[in-house]
Formats: sequence, C-alpha cells, structure tokens
Amino acid sequence: MTATKSPLRPVPRPGVLDIAPYVPGKSSAPGVAKVYKLSSNESPLGPSPKAVAAYHDVAARLEDYPDGSVAELRNAIGRVFGLDPARIVCGAGSDDLLNMLAQAYLTDGDEVLYSQYGFLMYPIYSLSRGAKPIAVPEKNYTADIDAIIAAVTPKTRIVFIANPNNPTGTYVPFDEIKRLHKALPPNVILVLDAAYAEYVQRNDYEAGIELVATSENVVMCRTFSKIHGLAAVRLGWLYGPENIVDVLNRVRSPFNVNSAAIKAGVAAIEDAAHLERSVAHNNEWLGWVSEEIIELGLKVTPSVGNFVLIHFPETKGKTAADADAFLTQRGLILRRVAGYGLPNCLRMTVGTEEANRLVVAALKEFMGQAA
Repeated sequence: MTATKSPLRPVPRPGVLDIAPYVPGKSSAPGVAKVYKLSSNESPLGPSPKAVAAYHDVAARLEDYPDGSVAELRNAIGRVFGLDPARIVCGAGSDDLLNMLAQAYLTDGDEVLYSQYGFLMYPIYSLSRGAKPIAVPEKNYTADIDAIIAAVTPKTRIVFIANPNNPTGTYVPFDEIKRLHKALPPNVILVLDAAYAEYVQRNDYEAGIELVATSENVVMCRTFSKIHGLAAVRLGWLYGPENIVDVLNRVRSPFNVNSAAIKAGVAAIEDAAHLERSVAHNNEWLGWVSEEIIELGLKVTPSVGNFVLIHFPETKGKTAADADAFLTQRGLILRRVAGYGLPNCLRMTVGTEEANRLVVAALKEFMGQAA
C-alpha cells in the first residue's frame, strides 16, 4: 500500500489560488511635486468638519473597546432614513458586509451572478467561499436585467447589482430592479450595492430601501467612503430583512467597527448641509467634465456617480495606457480599469475645480488640440 505524501507547505482551499488579487488605483506620481489623485472616487470636499472633530475626540479613549453593537451609529442611520435600527448592520466598509454575505450564504458549487463590469470584489468573495462567479454581459455598459434573469439556475445563491455601477457610472431604474427581484427564486439574495446612491439625480432611481422593507431576500449596502468622505476609517452599513440581519450578526467580528469610525459616522450622517454641498459640487462638475472631454473627441459613458469612464482609441500613442502615462507625468492620477475588462478606458473622479480643469487641459494637449 502506497502512502500518500503530505504537502510540503500549507495548501489553501480549492479556488483560492485562482483569485486575481484586487489592485487599487495608484496614488502617487514619482518626481512630481503636486499630485491630484482622481483614481479612487474620493470626495473632493473631504469629510464634514463635524466628523473630523468627532474622530479626534476619540483619541482620549483609545484604551476602550468600541461598542460591539454599533448602536449609536445604527440609531443615527435609522433616524436619518426612517429605518428600524434593528435591521441595520454596520461594517468596516461595505466591503466587509459583502464579504459577510458571501461567508454566511455561499458554499462549494454555488453560483453568484453579477454584471460584466461590476465591482471586482464580487468574484473575489465568491471564489473565496468555493462558489462560481458568473459575469453576465451588459448592454451599453449597463446591467442587462433580462440577461441576468436568464442566467439564474438552481445553483444561484446571490445576485450582486452595483447601482450605480463602478466603474461605468451607469444605473438601473428601480422598476427594472423590482422586475429582477420578482423573477428570482425566494432563496436567492439580491444584493443592491448603492455606494454612490447619494449622487444620483434621476427620478426613476431608488437605492433599495423600499424593496428591502417589503422583501425577505433583498439587502442594500451603503458606504461612508464616497460622499461622506470617510474612506480612511472604513465604514459601511447594510439594511436587510430580520432573517438576514440575524445571520450576519452571528458571523461578523465582535468589534468590526472601531470607535473613531462610529463617532465620525454619526456626525457625518447628521450633517445634511455638508452632504448637500457635496452633491451640489458633483452636479456642477460632472456635466462640465463630461462635456469638455467629449469635445476633445473622446467618448464618455454617461454617468450618474462622482466619476466618468473615458474611452480612448486603440491608435498608437493615443491609447488609455499612453494617456495614463502622459497624465501621471503631470501629477494627474486617473484609474486604469483593464482589470475590469476595459483596457481602453480610464476612470476619472470628479475632483476640485482646479483638478478638473487641469485634467481637461492635459487631455487637450494629449489629443493634440493645444492652442
């Protein structure tokens, strides 16, 4: 009888080594004195001054564990949105919550659906739990609801919809989201990832609160990283039905939200004036950036978020990679999105007035239209 040899080192579960690590947008330009980082969809206005003050106040009590129930923040979110705090779960960014859902509801052989240009963490979390992620083709860089419905099988367990979507900036009207939900089996969770919801100015859009409130298999995820400008503290929240919230509270880490994040989050979500200023700034500059870049002869996917997807030609010297190198030399950092299957595109965050004008001027020079 031949003895089975033991591995010479620890071996991860099947599928883990198939995961392509997530690569964030770059944040530096070597040799450049001033850098304008427009690669991570961060708020150009920064956080509420009230949130900054609340964050600093925690410094005097760093020896204390945070409140494991995150009650103060859940109550604040409940007041602002008119929600039952008992149906809210908070996490270290919405990423943490998406990972919890995968941990609690996926196992070997399950299938997960997401749109073709959806958030790269959806397949990563799925593969880490032994599930098969399936990217459903989009139409005009927008999630195709008919195609997603057609892709559902008895093995489907989760459907992720980023609405609005990153990196395309497109969105799905609420009636279409409701149509998708109606077509899903009751044991399939519909995850509405609404990280950019506050920026959307369309009458046919809804982040998902109404659908969650009336369903047993829908959750909505939100983040403090974007419009609230708190990306550094890692803070997100989820609204869901009682049964799913109960499950997530069983699997989440006991202190998965730190005290500084809790206090800053409460102050941020209660500062409506700062949020309104952030929305107004984006409304002003999103259209301007899109129109100016289109005038240069480049295609821009219509966006409802705080960023635009810019399409470059395949012509040598004018590609997205060429543009990225050209801009980086000038301290203008945009996001390469080849990892999303968009090698000929760059994603640009709507920045300050100065940053926006500098990018447009640099792209004009790049495209050979300098005066």
